[in-house]
Amino acid sequence: MLKLLTLLADGDFHSGNELGAEVGISRAAVWKRLQSLRDEFGLELQSVPGKGYRLSQPLSLIDLNSLQASFPSLPIFAYDSISSTNEYAKKVLAMQAAPLAILAEHQTLGRGRRGREWSSPYAQNLYLSFVWPVTQGMAQIDGLSLVVGLAVVRAVEQVVGTTAQLKWPNDVLINNSKVAGILLELVGDPADLCHVVIGIGVNLNMTGTNQAIDQQWTSLALETGKQIDRTKFAQSILESLDLYLDKQKNYGFSSLRSEWLGVHAWQGREVVLSAGNELVRGRIAGIGEKGEICLLVDGQERLFIGGELSLRLRNDT
Repeated sequence: MLKLLTLLADGDFHSGNELGAEVGISRAAVWKRLQSLRDEFGLELQSVPGKGYRLSQPLSLIDLNSLQASFPSLPIFAYDSISSTNEYAKKVLAMQAAPLAILAEHQTLGRGRRGREWSSPYAQNLYLSFVWPVTQGMAQIDGLSLVVGLAVVRAVEQVVGTTAQLKWPNDVLINNSKVAGILLELVGDPADLCHVVIGIGVNLNMTGTNQAIDQQWTSLALETGKQIDRTKFAQSILESLDLYLDKQKNYGFSSLRSEWLGVHAWQGREVVLSAGNELVRGRIAGIGEKGEICLLVDGQERLFIGGELSLRLRNDT
């Protein structure tokens, strides 16, 4: 089926005879496999007598060979359809030394923060996990989700020239709509050997979805009107991660704090911060030296940080 998808990825019509000859199956078998592709991955197929079959929207498939050639010392693994790149990253880590990268065309159980489902249509977006070894203690990961957010913003700017902003702690926005999210998971013993799995999802070519999404979203294709080369974008993300993670490791988040504030979407806004069962109302005053959110609450500045924190505007439902 993957070979059929590769042939159809250009969005042009291909006859059943042509597809069957390329794959080595009968014309009837081609039809059955195309139906399986539609049912399994939700791909929209068009069938026109005398012309053949085509995808309603061209696909930009990940070219692993090209990507690996750009990063010869980085182990990169690419999969067709898996549960989630973060889960597979943990499995691969048991057999392969980090750093390493995992990519997928499709996720069946993509996750965002706090267990939220992450829409992962086939070959539409970027689904990436990068495993980073923690070699200098927990201080190495102070403000890490914010640093990764900067890497995503710079990759977006480099590939499409569009300016994105960041919402604390790990959302990337364009015109106040979410275009990317970040999920960090610590693996191993913090007192010994541990790694952080950096999950990154970026909406690239998605223009619609049959999944319910609980917030306003956009994609780079919607913003630019052009299809995004997913391999090129993956290369840009990996280059940007290498740059920003190196800065984080050598100089800490404080060295990137002013850069982060320069793309902060909600600076000075009135917000509600939810921390467990506690709701804190205040105005965003900035970011702390370790990536904490700084709120002006009843005239006093207070810092908040933690994996269970979420930030919402007061009128956000």
